[in-house]
Amino acid sequence: MPTILPALFVSHGSPMLAVEDSATARFLDQLGTQLPLPVAIVIASAHFTAATPTVTSAPAPATIHDFGGFPAPLYDIEYRAPGAPELAKRIVRMLTAAGFDARQDDRIGIDHGAWVPLRRMFPHADVPVVALSVNPQSDAEWHYRIGRTLAPLRKEGVLVIGSGGFSHNLRALDWGRTDAPAFSWMAAFTDALRDRLIAGDIAGALNWLALPEALRNHPTPEHLYPLYVALGAGGDGARGRLLHRDVELGGLAMDAFAFE
Repeated sequence: MPTILPALFVSHGSPMLAVEDSATARFLDQLGTQLPLPVAIVIASAHFTAATPTVTSAPAPATIHDFGGFPAPLYDIEYRAPGAPELAKRIVRMLTAAGFDARQDDRIGIDHGAWVPLRRMFPHADVPVVALSVNPQSDAEWHYRIGRTLAPLRKEGVLVIGSGGFSHNLRALDWGRTDAPAFSWMAAFTDALRDRLIAGDIAGALNWLALPEALRNHPTPEHLYPLYVALGAGGDGARGRLLHRDVELGGLAMDAFAFE
């Protein structure tokens, strides 16, 4: 019988996470070894956006290099994990039954919000992957309901991951210092949200716009919404277990959580 896996949220930061050493890179390397090998992965990525829930269904999804200005070797990386077309079809059926206008796409590949952390966690690319979109025009509760719909998959050995950023305001970062101390505005928001997740205060976590400095940390919400997919996939009454905590460039919180 498959192991019931937790749902995960990971912060993926820069695409350079795929090749550079960092505290978060080392954490993800270890995280992959600590988990039972999933039968498949469903990953909601901040960089895959759509107005309606969309899942990838290509048998061999391409590696999308959806970024610019980085060293050439980064563009040569191919993460050749197989797709899972049958699982994608099933997810569409589950979401449709829950009232979502879901669809599958057999042309789109896997963006860097998915393949960068997966390359650290599962470097052999031997676990089938289905990517799931987020909708920046919707809200946290909508994404939480998507996650709740997918929660039963965890009992079948499917690993549900949200990949985004615990804080994400690129214009406010201290690009001149990799060791910049955490900004007070970042800590005010992330401390409050972290506390609510660990306490199992789902209503408080969903009401993220009421937290201190919310819009300064997330001027656009696409990097936060994968968190709520993971929170929902954790099931009824899920509490967050903090797995990793780090800050890059003063304002990029790299928190990771397990929900179950």
